[in-house]
Amino acid sequence: MRISVIGGGVAGAASAIALRRRTGAEVTVYEAYEDPAGQVGSFLSLAVNGQRALDTLGCLPAVRAAGFQVAHQRMWSASGKLLGEVPRGRLASDTLHSTTLLRGRLVEVLRAEAVSAGARIVTGGRVRAADVDGDLVVAADGIWSASRPALSATAPVPRYAGLYSVSGVSRGPDLDPDTYHMVFGRRGAFLYVPASDGSVWWSAQVASPEPPASAEVTLSPLAELYAGEAGPSEMLASAVRVGRAMPMHRMAEVPVWHDGRTVLIGDAAHPVGAGQGASMAVEDAVALAGCVASAPSVRSALDAYTRLRRPRTARMGRSAGANRDSKTPGTLQRRVNDALMPLFFRHAYARSTSWLYR
Repeated sequence: MRISVIGGGVAGAASAIALRRRTGAEVTVYEAYEDPAGQVGSFLSLAVNGQRALDTLGCLPAVRAAGFQVAHQRMWSASGKLLGEVPRGRLASDTLHSTTLLRGRLVEVLRAEAVSAGARIVTGGRVRAADVDGDLVVAADGIWSASRPALSATAPVPRYAGLYSVSGVSRGPDLDPDTYHMVFGRRGAFLYVPASDGSVWWSAQVASPEPPASAEVTLSPLAELYAGEAGPSEMLASAVRVGRAMPMHRMAEVPVWHDGRTVLIGDAAHPVGAGQGASMAVEDAVALAGCVASAPSVRSALDAYTRLRRPRTARMGRSAGANRDSKTPGTLQRRVNDALMPLFFRHAYARSTSWLYR
């Protein structure tokens, strides 16, 4: 069997590893960009469900070595009130901890593992599913996928979600190790975590009815947006690196995932946030390879894959939407949240997330 993968990001590289190791097929990955690093300062977290998927591919140790582990997460109000502390990306009883790392490092590690598994990676140009050979084409071409509208004229398009994010690095603040912080600020959420090198990685997720007019957002307006909020103000005052502003998007459920030869995975099929984008992509890769290895034909494999993954990714999409909406409340809703969130984190959080981490 010959398999072509469009996109060499997390979903594409992980699917190349999984398909090579589960099926032994000839796998070629087509990726426009040779450099996997992308935006400097952009980071992500892998929850335990994503890490266990990586473990089945044999590359979890390499991925964990490229980042650092985070055991806990604390949620704060804009006024500095501690709303709750929960396990980060895991059940409380789980000894495996969430891993935070630069997005580029994750892609770099996965591409190296794909080559080690025997996949071929071709960089330097964009391709379409119709342009490549293969019994199976895996479209891992991201939220702006060209493959999605090619499968269905009624495919949804991404829409601006009312938030944009800016990532950066600070030096100086002394924080508890192994702890991720999220502040529900007046103008959006602010996330920060102490890295293993002594710096602090942060991400401002700013609520705005329109995305920034320029790709650049300087430190000064960010500091004004979070003025008076202790944690964000401290991070921004000691910032040594600020990245580009990146609009965040939402998208309706994609009705068509495959046409019998080409299949969408990762953000091309179901873009999600809430710290689960990379984990869902790796889960997709593992599930797809398992279906291809066990089904009698490519079409039946893709049918099985769709049945297997749709319910879980749809539920994750709803959860991510609720997470995104909680970052853009009005004044009254923010006061309600400040009163109710401590009760939720204390009594309902574990139950509401157990389906994901189990």
